[in-house]
Amino acid sequence: MVGNTFPYTSQDWLNDIKLAHASGIDGFALNIGSDDWQPARVADAYAAATNSSLNFKIFLSLDMSILPCSTANDAASLRALVTTYLSHPNQLRYSRGSSTQLPLVSTFAGESCQFGQASVADGWRSQFAQHPDLQGKMTFVPSFFVAPNQMSQFQGIVDGTFNWNGGWPIELTTDSAGSSSTSLSSALKSLLGVNTTTNAIGKAQTSTNTSGLQGLENALSTFIGSTDSDIQFLNASSGNASNNVYIAAVSPGFFTHFGQDSFNKNFLYLADQHLYSKRWESLIPAQVPFGVDSDTNSHATQPSISDQVDIVEIISWNDYGESHYVGPIEGALPTGSEAWTDGMNHTAWLSLTSYYAAAFKNNSYPSVSLNEERVVMWSRTHPASANAISDNVGSVAGSELVLDALWAVTILSAPANVTLQIVPSSSNSSVSPLTEQTFSVPAGLSKLTIPVSIPGALDSVSMRAVVGRGDDTVIDLDAASQGFEFIKTPQQFNFNAWVGCAGNGCVV
Repeated sequence: MVGNTFPYTSQDWLNDIKLAHASGIDGFALNIGSDDWQPARVADAYAAATNSSLNFKIFLSLDMSILPCSTANDAASLRALVTTYLSHPNQLRYSRGSSTQLPLVSTFAGESCQFGQASVADGWRSQFAQHPDLQGKMTFVPSFFVAPNQMSQFQGIVDGTFNWNGGWPIELTTDSAGSSSTSLSSALKSLLGVNTTTNAIGKAQTSTNTSGLQGLENALSTFIGSTDSDIQFLNASSGNASNNVYIAAVSPGFFTHFGQDSFNKNFLYLADQHLYSKRWESLIPAQVPFGVDSDTNSHATQPSISDQVDIVEIISWNDYGESHYVGPIEGALPTGSEAWTDGMNHTAWLSLTSYYAAAFKNNSYPSVSLNEERVVMWSRTHPASANAISDNVGSVAGSELVLDALWAVTILSAPANVTLQIVPSSSNSSVSPLTEQTFSVPAGLSKLTIPVSIPGALDSVSMRAVVGRGDDTVIDLDAASQGFEFIKTPQQFNFNAWVGCAGNGCVV
């Protein structure tokens, strides 16, 4: 998000590029908006990529939800921006089924842009894709938010599709922007006999709703990492040119909490049951070297689309307003987002990213040495059913579907015992756990989880993961010592994740 980089220097760009490259990321898609200072930051990013000497690539993603697109002059401004970097040495060049690799250009939205023409298709055709300034000079892969069967109107205009919404099971949040499903909530209620439209799930009596909640978890698990929307877009493009590029999205989560006096966005997309891992795994042809997977319905498989995916785009590096950043918290955050990002570092996601990115690029999961072992662990900071006592924005749409749980991924070179603990929120590592569960895991990747709850006498708890072999503790990830608390009564709603990593294999 170039819009979050106002104070960035060339060194800031260079630092980000080096960290991303060390995490297996090959380039940045620069989402550029309408601020007059943003082109200068784009220029700095391209220059930093060159100065990095890392063969790190850049391409533009035109944010058409912000950039004006009602006149031919608006299109001319976009063309001028794009042509500036067509021949840049660090511009990403990609084409499918052709020996001539052309500069890649993308968008966020644009499905309503006419550029002064009679239709959206005519606008993009005559004023952008087939305008003499750009015709035959780029690979155009936008993210238009239309139904898959509506993409046919852009045949001969676009060179592929970026399925931005594919990173999350968006159909599970029926009262949120971008969701097209209105039937799922009622279907789940019919299936489970549980009210899924309020936070009553978390407050329901265990005696009456335990089976329903287990059924809810089972039902939701089939959507985690799903490739259904990818298949719909791929099928819709199958009648077009066989060289259409497909960009798939992966993301660790999505939560935003802006009030009506700001961006007026207050919802989440479900990210439980190891969404980030399972979405990656659905896009990789090789069989993941599974250890233990303690998720419900953990062995549900998704149809393979790996041979049709050209590029995986991680959403996002620095979109703090929507909580799916995997990079460090820096730059200029959207006003108000500090409420849910302060103290919520996500760079531990990069220690998973590096593993999956290597597998995607090599069609094979990497072997793990003793010096590359790590544990990544995350959770939210309060129960889903909590009552926020000073929140002026209101309850979060979609929060009724989330689970109170600790999630962990271990990547190990040899078998070990992994103990997940719920502990008092104290930095004293000698404190006895309140609850714990030990998993015997083999070498490879294991996805583990245990529920989180707060005993009545306490106001908060924390979490810990310990990896042991014999009498030796190999890895100890103590979230309490890093300031993490899961609190009973928050001041404000916060469904962002706290993420930590421990072990020599952590990227940062």
